[in-house]
Amino acid sequence: MMGEKQIERLRAVVHGAVQGVGMRPYVYRLATEMGLPGWVNNSCQGLFIEVEGERTVLDTFMERFKNEVPPRALIHNIETLYFKPEGLTTFEIRHSEAEGQISTIILPDIATCNDCLKEVLDPN
Repeated sequence: MMGEKQIERLRAVVHGAVQGVGMRPYVYRLATEMGLPGWVNNSCQGLFIEVEGERTVLDTFMERFKNEVPPRALIHNIETLYFKPEGLTTFEIRHSEAEGQISTIILPDIATCNDCLKEVLDPN
């Protein structure tokens, strides 16, 4: 139908030094600023992001994500897939998953960033 918005779900798996550098709060701020519902979490394989929206908005989200990452983050590669949307209405930071083979990089000797410290100390 002409004029009808085509909503898609983007799943991005980000590999590299993406944990302990403020990525989840960064993704949360970017997605909510752009009005994209979805979620982000860490796993042994990297950072997982799912957002729903129009393809052009999702493409802009990924461009901004790559170009505006926190200073200590180091992205090796990003795998993206598009799916049918689930009808998500909010964006959330989900709990980290500790299952699976470890393939992410944790940077040594870095002080906890302020955003991460706030997240760790927040009982919610």
